[in-house]
Amino acid sequence: MAEPLPDPTADARREAAVETALARLDLPAKVALLAGADMWSLPADPEIGLGRLVMSDGPAGVRGEHWTPDDPSVAIPSPTAIAATWDIELARRAGRLLAQEARRKGAHVVLAPTVNLHRSPRGGRHFECYSEDPLLTGEIGAALVSGVQDGGVGTTPKHFVGNDSETDRYTVDVRIDERTLRELYLAPFETIVKKARPWGLMAAYNAVNGDSMSEHDELNNGVLREEWGFDGVLVSDWTGARDTVRAALGGLDVAMPGPATVYGEHLVRAVRAGLVPEHTVDDLARRVLRLAARVGLLAGAPAAVPAERLPAPIDGEALARELAARSFVLLRNEGGVLPLDPAPRSVALIGQAAVEARIGGGGSAQVFPTRVVGPLDGLRAALGEDTALVHAVGADPRTFLPPAGFPCTAELLGDQGALGSVALPDGTVRWLGALPGGHSFGDLRRVRLTGTVTGPAGRHALAVRGVGRFTLEVDGTTLFDGVLRPEGEDPAAAFLNPPERRFALELAEGAGAAVVLTTTLPDADAGAFAGFGLVSFTLGHAEPAPSPDESIARAVAAARAAEVAVVVVGTTEEVESEGVDRAGLRLPGRQDELVAAVAAANPRTVVVVNAGAPVLMPWRESVAAVLLVWFPGQQAGEALADVLLGAVEPGGRLPTTWPAAEADAPVWEVAPVDGRLAYTEGLFIGYRAWQRRAGAQPAYWFGEGSGYTSWAYEGMEARLVEDSAEVLAEVTVRVRNTGPRDGRETVQLYLAPDGADPSRPDRVLAAFAQVSAAAGARATVRLTVPRRAAQSWDPITRAWRTVPGTHLLEAGPHAGHRPLSTALVIPPSP
Repeated sequence: MAEPLPDPTADARREAAVETALARLDLPAKVALLAGADMWSLPADPEIGLGRLVMSDGPAGVRGEHWTPDDPSVAIPSPTAIAATWDIELARRAGRLLAQEARRKGAHVVLAPTVNLHRSPRGGRHFECYSEDPLLTGEIGAALVSGVQDGGVGTTPKHFVGNDSETDRYTVDVRIDERTLRELYLAPFETIVKKARPWGLMAAYNAVNGDSMSEHDELNNGVLREEWGFDGVLVSDWTGARDTVRAALGGLDVAMPGPATVYGEHLVRAVRAGLVPEHTVDDLARRVLRLAARVGLLAGAPAAVPAERLPAPIDGEALARELAARSFVLLRNEGGVLPLDPAPRSVALIGQAAVEARIGGGGSAQVFPTRVVGPLDGLRAALGEDTALVHAVGADPRTFLPPAGFPCTAELLGDQGALGSVALPDGTVRWLGALPGGHSFGDLRRVRLTGTVTGPAGRHALAVRGVGRFTLEVDGTTLFDGVLRPEGEDPAAAFLNPPERRFALELAEGAGAAVVLTTTLPDADAGAFAGFGLVSFTLGHAEPAPSPDESIARAVAAARAAEVAVVVVGTTEEVESEGVDRAGLRLPGRQDELVAAVAAANPRTVVVVNAGAPVLMPWRESVAAVLLVWFPGQQAGEALADVLLGAVEPGGRLPTTWPAAEADAPVWEVAPVDGRLAYTEGLFIGYRAWQRRAGAQPAYWFGEGSGYTSWAYEGMEARLVEDSAEVLAEVTVRVRNTGPRDGRETVQLYLAPDGADPSRPDRVLAAFAQVSAAAGARATVRLTVPRRAAQSWDPITRAWRTVPGTHLLEAGPHAGHRPLSTALVIPPSP
């Protein structure tokens, strides 16, 4: 059946309904629209037919209002993995899945995507952003936004702008010169606003050049709205709105979370005192009503996507698996060790992450998945009984104890006793925005977690991890009664990076111990989010384990006895998480030592890197294969088996450059000095900086990666488009699949100026496209180069200027290898 045609009158009718609703509101009612009613929602107003509007975190899965294991989400690969596919249509499909999940959970706006840049590999939220390149970031971001909004759900590309690292993110003043700001950091937002027309945007915590982004009149009102034509809602990051008058005048539409914000009665008083014009409040309220209308929450206004035009249902687990495999980047494959086809007779699978793969990063991107298939389970199912599969931990990199693996019961206690209880699968308690059983946070005073430790005889470890007052008892003996406090000033530290306290527990053979962990609420020490409905703490537990030396020795023995060794290494939540930047790039713990020892024992060693950002790989030339799997989402093990065994070709290409040593990173400093973080490198981040280093090579270039076949670049032609304000050139590239199997190639096109202006990078990514071809077949790919690729921002005229002269268009598989080139002569502007 043909898809219903869009209603050509819908936009006009929607705007008319918005104006009608706005005209019926007095000042307090208009102001009431501009602040959260609670942690995740904007209030309803039945008088004008306005429904309650729910927002949800969602970069890698839609959490919904209730962040609990009882309300799981499909956990897709991390955003950096999505960018590694370099596949626009696949990103759009991911967005449609997020919209489907949002509708299932009753959310109307997904707080995603994160489109800040990979300025430094130390950025703690690197995994949640797409790339070091503004073009790739903008194109993937626009596709995901389009996909979400195809499903009738709003988005908020974030964090506008300059939140490219986490250290002191709440207070830092990021100093960026105007040209760099325009050409790098604003560019992805501009692409998304103009291509995908997002219904929302999120302001960053930080300041840019002296003004907080929740109050930045020049960027929020001038650039975003007047220049780019953004007509959506600008929402604060949570607790990021700090000044009533400056926020309102600076174009901040919504202050979250509520109900206590800088708006409300404070804004009413400011208007009545003449500090904020009432027409400014009208503008803010109008945009909130427009958002509500678009998602179908305003009476008389047609939704932007009516029910009959919603996309077809998506199999979330199948798409998560496809996304993961398509994102995996094969960086080394000596002797064609991969794929493992035919399947080997014996495989040693090594690493803690082989059992408990890190499927996603910490913070806003974290969800409780519907299920998790780890590498061990995925490979065991795929290999079957004909292959002997042995697992050894080798080296456990975790700093914090994992959640207790035994069943627990959480009792919710009020002033008059028990409110209710809930069974939990492990020692994790995390309720954000809602409590089990519908109980009120206002009635909750304590949470008591109980369980029984069993296991082998010996010294077990218990841990309390959280923020607030805790009491830990074992068999009636109190081991801890005190307060754990967060470090730093980040308002989200209570649940992003809480402290841990450990305790030893001796168990006799066959014995068990009753554990009771109680936290008292509310607590002034519990962090800025305590008043918005948050309970988050963990009872940790670890059984007795062999010594680190013995564990590595066991792994080496298993590798030596196997036909193939697969070592899964990676980062931990302490290393990569929202709220904290990385201290360094080395793999945590003794994982490098483990890989080196295994590779010495088995020449067919495959290393699987489970990390969301660059890590150092000092052993990379000593192993047979290196496969980067990012944070691969909940179907990690199935996707890994698909790729290792050759059912699917690894389709990923690096969206950011990987250094070989920490000292090589073009941008290292992420910590402010006297409250300021200066982007003194200007335009030269990532591959743009590496190309200026004579003789220096990164470990792996931006765009690098291969599949299970090989490609020859055979020819290219380009045609200058002179009569378009948007398009510079049309380019055709011819490639041939020279390998033994069908495959897919990501063709990358770079534009290199004539070098007369040393302030310009040597070359920039100008376009990219993917092409498939059978073994031995040729294929042609057509690319469109945007005029912006040859433009520079002029801070004197404050306008874009097309740079005339002879430019080179260069095509190839990555930024460090561009075998084809052709000249493009751009005439001076008339």
